[in-house]
Amino acid sequence: MLKIESIKKSFNGLDVLKSIDLEVDKGDVIAILGPSGSGKTTLLRCINFLESADGGTMTFDEDTYDLGHVSKKEIAAIRKKTAFVFQNYNLFRNKTALENVTEGLIIGRKMPRDKAEEIGMKMLEKVGMADRRDYYPHQLSGGQQQRVAIARALAPNPEIIYFDEPTSALDPELIGEVLTVIRNLANEGMTMLIVTHEINFAKNVASKVLFMENGYVLESGDAKTFFENPKEERTKEFLRNVTREE
Repeated sequence: MLKIESIKKSFNGLDVLKSIDLEVDKGDVIAILGPSGSGKTTLLRCINFLESADGGTMTFDEDTYDLGHVSKKEIAAIRKKTAFVFQNYNLFRNKTALENVTEGLIIGRKMPRDKAEEIGMKMLEKVGMADRRDYYPHQLSGGQQQRVAIARALAPNPEIIYFDEPTSALDPELIGEVLTVIRNLANEGMTMLIVTHEINFAKNVASKVLFMENGYVLESGDAKTFFENPKEERTKEFLRNVTREE
């Protein structure tokens, strides 16, 4: 479904991604773990063209693209199949929950408003926010805003959703409501790539895990093996440290 080979990215001469490979099959839930500054978010942003990669290739649904020379038309075509959930929600402050969900359908996809609102209400219902359809972001908690953002990501029926640390801006008691929504999507077979610090969530929900440090993938594999029998000493150390923190 999605295959990334040798993706590279540097900022001002600093190599942030150093030849990363990644393969995503339909229905995969891949957790990307690693210490701060390891390149996790940059990887996600390059895959969705929020940042321009310096090199590498992407194969998406059997079409292959040169990430160093991808055209705007190609980016638009790929983005129609993907969605992105940001760390800080990125909702329109002057639009209601429903309007935030329908904006991309009406403006980006030229969908009739009544059809967009029908889809929007279904997605808000899916994330438990239908009763807040007319609320503005400032009237919602962080967890509720993130659930609206997830509804917005679901609305165009993407093949894959990228989550960039979806709970890191939330108070601890609000994290659970967002993780429950993501867990439900995993159970429904949604393909997801999730940068997260929530180790227990990754352990219970992810099918595969990627562990990054200093712009490299140090270890990857199925979640059960990764957590129960990691190969690399650095992976073991990381898991010991984050488990101690929890």
